[in-house]
Amino acid sequence: MLTDEKREEKSLNFIEEIIEADLQAGKYSQIITRFPPEPNGYLHIGHASSICLNFGLTKKFPGYTNLRFDDTNPVTEDTEYVESIKNDIRWMGFEWENELYASDYFDTLYQYAIELISKGLAYVDDSTSEEIALLKGTPTEPGKDSPYRSRSVEENLALFEQMKNGDFPDGSRTLRAKIDMAHINMLMRDPILYRIKHAHHHRTGNKWCIYPMYDFAHGQSDSIETVTHSICTLEFVPHRELYDWIIEKLGIYPSHQYEFARRNLNYTVTSKRKLLQLVQEKHVKGWDDPRMPTISGMRRRGYTPESIRDFCERIGVARRENMVDVGLLEFCVREDLNKKALRRMVVLDPLKVVITNFPEGVTEMCHSENNPEDVSTGVREIPFSREVYIEKEDFMEVPSKKYFRLAPGKMVRLKGAYIIQCDDFVKDENGEITEVRCSYIESSKSGQDTTGINVKGTLHWVSVPHAQEIEVRLYDRLFSVEDASSQEGDFKDYINPDSLHVITGYAEPALNEAKEGESFQFLRKGYFAKDPDSAEKLVFNRTVTLRDNWAKAGN
Repeated sequence: MLTDEKREEKSLNFIEEIIEADLQAGKYSQIITRFPPEPNGYLHIGHASSICLNFGLTKKFPGYTNLRFDDTNPVTEDTEYVESIKNDIRWMGFEWENELYASDYFDTLYQYAIELISKGLAYVDDSTSEEIALLKGTPTEPGKDSPYRSRSVEENLALFEQMKNGDFPDGSRTLRAKIDMAHINMLMRDPILYRIKHAHHHRTGNKWCIYPMYDFAHGQSDSIETVTHSICTLEFVPHRELYDWIIEKLGIYPSHQYEFARRNLNYTVTSKRKLLQLVQEKHVKGWDDPRMPTISGMRRRGYTPESIRDFCERIGVARRENMVDVGLLEFCVREDLNKKALRRMVVLDPLKVVITNFPEGVTEMCHSENNPEDVSTGVREIPFSREVYIEKEDFMEVPSKKYFRLAPGKMVRLKGAYIIQCDDFVKDENGEITEVRCSYIESSKSGQDTTGINVKGTLHWVSVPHAQEIEVRLYDRLFSVEDASSQEGDFKDYINPDSLHVITGYAEPALNEAKEGESFQFLRKGYFAKDPDSAEKLVFNRTVTLRDNWAKAGN
């Protein structure tokens, strides 16, 4: 049998094993991690895994996590994204030790660049991007030296200062590391360290017109902050060699990079470039559209931070990429909301039921549990009257053998209220059933039933004179195929045309008390959250159905 200690050891992922070994060996007294988003878009479910990993590590082990914005590209970055990122991380339940920016280090990085030039390890190149690409070689063929590679240290220092002073136009010159144009790792073939961009920066304004590349800013920022474990996704494996080379040549704090596999989610895309296209081309209504895989979109749809953290925990940390079924994410939010969401009755496709032996003009109060999973939530009053709405699908003129809802001569219970029996129904000129006439059994009220009658069907309902009209937005998966990015043609060709249906629902009065963002289980229908658009009328977004209807439909 495994001891608790062994069971804990077995549960560690490979990054936790590395950290535990480092701490036990006395390499560090504490660990420092960082979450380094670029503020050029909103965070999405892929970032959630990285957030949970980086912040989770410093909850498990002694140390702390920094939030550092990788703001080295002024053309695409904005303070709107900075604020949204901070809001999302806090909503996820995490707090950073220091709020930092790569732009905090622009002066230091410039001095680092001068140091590399002075050591003969960097040079200014006048080649165009096309010329640089042609000289780069291929994975099987070495590259060729730039004609500017042999410039003297003095000339390079002078040219680099001119670059900083704004003497050259965009794209006319770059600063490159002088490594090896025959290196097996293509990224080590004299990578670009600085480029010219005459653009306003959201923090430094117009102070700079040269900006460091990611590979030059990232490792050095980690080093300045004495980050012990710099964790990123697998696509950065080839970058690790350059990360280490620059740190070594500068002789600065030796931060180290570790990589884990990103998890791709089916029926969605998580490329920020593609998400930006969806927003700009108005395929969705913004970054926080509830169909988007952004954290803000998921929050608006009704996902909870607990459900997203649970999802990230379940998919784990691995060395190989794979596709994760969005059904697991939906399972996590169902599990969480089942425990905490209050129950409410809402009819989405109404059929009027007239209870002929109930007195006209009378309202009687019935009672129902707010959440059977949590008795502390108590019960609520629900008005009952002669006329109620039920779902159209809950009545069948000619029922099948296993149909236990309302039908001619059949009995059902109205949730929290009475047993009713169908006596008759009314059709319009098109043959559509417009009204069902029933009688109720007075002594069958829920909690006070003395009839001994057993009925197999229980229906949700809403009193017609008390019904609150609401807008209900039924969201589904944004894409109709598992991996739109791998299909032929434009990924937007695979947008699910049925990803949103807007209907009118009829709710019990208690729903009027809902707060923005609050989640409810609409009985027998799914989980719904109150949308911010509720100023003029109540609007609710469907978070998820009660069951995985997508799989059942054969999609």
